[in-house]
Amino acid sequence: MKIACGITLSGEKVWAEVQADSAKPTFRRLAQNPLLGLSQPGEPVELRSLLAPVEPTVMLCLGKNYREHTPGWKNDHLPFPLIIPKGINSLQHPGKPIVLPRFLASGKVDYEGELAVIIGRDCKNATPETALDYVFGYTCGNDVSARAWQFERGGGQFARGKQFDTFAPLGPWLVTADEIPDPSKLLLTTRLNGKVVQQDSTASLIFDLPTVITFLSGSSTLPAGTVILTGTPAGTGMQAEPPRWLQPGDEVSVSVEGIGELVNPVEEEVLP
Repeated sequence: MKIACGITLSGEKVWAEVQADSAKPTFRRLAQNPLLGLSQPGEPVELRSLLAPVEPTVMLCLGKNYREHTPGWKNDHLPFPLIIPKGINSLQHPGKPIVLPRFLASGKVDYEGELAVIIGRDCKNATPETALDYVFGYTCGNDVSARAWQFERGGGQFARGKQFDTFAPLGPWLVTADEIPDPSKLLLTTRLNGKVVQQDSTASLIFDLPTVITFLSGSSTLPAGTVILTGTPAGTGMQAEPPRWLQPGDEVSVSVEGIGELVNPVEEEVLP
């Protein structure tokens, strides 16, 4: 099932099944947040805007998890997944802007197209054999990163560059895990202003999803609603020659095979 969250014409927030039998998406209302239990789709509903398809309880992102992302860092030799926390404040909705920070200024803001995993029930001490049983579904994500604060000004801590407002777009909807039985073979494509800048398969992940979920849940509870951003392929702006940082007026899209396309414009923070 494809599930969207959105705002109706009357201003109501609803979850809805995405109907696949139309060139333009149509929606049928669901009774509740699907993480509380799936319900049969009800009457058709018109959405004036989409929201992120999950209300995250925790967001975690992986670094250096594609073999060609940063070969100079010898990422093939990491003994464990590199985990970076992402603030809930970073969540952004489909079609809404990525806002470039200007109060705590960064001129080196970058895109990172990723497959996002949504944990459906509390998960602790999963094993590689049971890990995917905890996955409710998948969506497209963009782990936007302020590189100056990640590498140069963060005091050795990557997290500050990851946690600005709007730095975690998710959407446009989620696809339940039963429709993606093998998440290790999905094509991921990122476009900047219509040009393909990243393209790889999740087969290139260094640490696959069962390994990641097993590691993250070891002696630690991943609550239902946890979102895991699984890493980004080669082709980020910092890898371009010269580097190509996000600018006001840009548009970034992230698509994942079998899920959909997440599109966000880029704007500059307006200071009071």
